[in-house]
Amino acid sequence: MDIINHLTRTVSPAVLGDESSPAKQNLLEQFYAIFAARLADRETYDRFANENIAREDQKFYDRVWTDDTHRDQIARELADKHNVDTTATRGLIAMAAPLAFHEIKSLAGNTPVPQFLNDNLDSYQHHIPAWASTVLPAGMLAATPVAGERISDTVSTAPLQREEEKQGSFMKALLPIIGLIILGALAWALLRGCQENPEPVATPVVTEQQADNSNEQVAVAADIEPASLRIATGENNELYACSMSVGDETLQTNVMNALTSAFGDEANKCRADVDDNFAADMPAAAQLATILPIVKNVPNASMIIKGDTIVVNAPDAAALDQLVSDLQAAAPSMTVEAEGPLDLQGEIDDSLAAADLAMTNLGENPDPRDVARALSIQVINFELDKAEIPEVNKAFLDRAAKIMVEVPDMNLMIVGHTDAQASNEYNMELSRERAESVKEYLVSQGVDESKLSTKGMGETEPVADNSTEQGRFRNRRIEFVVIDEAVNANTDAPITNTALGTNNELDPDLNPLDNNNDDILPDGDDATQGTALDPTN
Repeated sequence: MDIINHLTRTVSPAVLGDESSPAKQNLLEQFYAIFAARLADRETYDRFANENIAREDQKFYDRVWTDDTHRDQIARELADKHNVDTTATRGLIAMAAPLAFHEIKSLAGNTPVPQFLNDNLDSYQHHIPAWASTVLPAGMLAATPVAGERISDTVSTAPLQREEEKQGSFMKALLPIIGLIILGALAWALLRGCQENPEPVATPVVTEQQADNSNEQVAVAADIEPASLRIATGENNELYACSMSVGDETLQTNVMNALTSAFGDEANKCRADVDDNFAADMPAAAQLATILPIVKNVPNASMIIKGDTIVVNAPDAAALDQLVSDLQAAAPSMTVEAEGPLDLQGEIDDSLAAADLAMTNLGENPDPRDVARALSIQVINFELDKAEIPEVNKAFLDRAAKIMVEVPDMNLMIVGHTDAQASNEYNMELSRERAESVKEYLVSQGVDESKLSTKGMGETEPVADNSTEQGRFRNRRIEFVVIDEAVNANTDAPITNTALGTNNELDPDLNPLDNNNDDILPDGDDATQGTALDPTN
């Protein structure tokens, strides 16, 4: 992803609103490049790295450039080049600075912002005008051109125009050589851009670290997923389903506060996967206080926020259209879309590709939570009322089994879920049978049976609505959960769903006889299974 293009799509609409014009859009594009180059300076960034920068903090710009003369120069130059009033220019860049800061942090993920921006300098350096050299650290501008070339001080990406000047014979002799050098550089750039798997701008590059006392090199982690939030409302506008994937507890707290404000105590049912595999910033976080009440007012609605996109659905077409319109007005910097028709085969294929990539990125000695997360990505699309594993999933499960065998301390629970189209009792049994089917297959591929347990949850833990085809599809799923060894050792410690990230106890008393079907035993609360793990007996 091109950094400037991303900021233009996400930040500029929020800053300009109805006052958008090509001149102001170009002005902001050039400011984003200057702003990114400034943040690439570690000394500058460290001044506010530990601050909680609000998106509406228009004084933030003053802390990025503490020199009044530098701020005045930036506003004056941008205003002159784009024929925009200087006072209006100051207002635009003051509004844009905190919003752009949050977007850049989100793109960087767990990579330090200065490092991310320096690693991706090529994506925005050509947008920086020559005059900005006086307000930026050394080395941020592109290399000085040879005689006869002019640095463009607009945001145009067109080739630089050559001005004809009278030169001595020496320079004329050099021109063919210079031309060959430029052609060679362009050819190299073209070849690099045409690689089969180019590294995306927002992805921290896989690196190799040299061991201190060894020549062995170790590949270091890769992709950071955007933070996400999924919710669904019920028939009476209650919070029907909720889950989030976030990079740290600060973002989790912010999202939970917004959920509690909108839904009250119902927000406590929201499951949170808190892990550094996810971004620690959510572009829509500042607008959640406005977004959530809008969704709450639509019965049986669903919403997925991921990165800079909001996807919504509702069974009533008119209500869905209005929901899209209202959310776009509430969050103009986000892309709001109505969910399209269910592409069943596409969803299955995409899930297996994503799960396979996640498995590839595990590396050696993987964290069991990451293995469980990778396994849970796949869609196992069982036939109606059946529990046989589809052939399309077996190759991936075979690969997963080999990894699980090599991780000796991995204890997983396989949890089956259904939609709500049959009775709760029927769904509970069907989900248990499907979880058992997955366990049996993994055991047949060499996984230690004692390391696997199963649980059927039926329709009791939805992740989406049950009123649309797309929602029911997402609710029919198999999830893998890491089980704490302390629980398996017959202690009364609560089991923590570390792969799904919830801190909710599956059963506070681990009682298999209490008829609430929330204990860790795969017994369906069948009293014939005994009471060996019941700490109350």
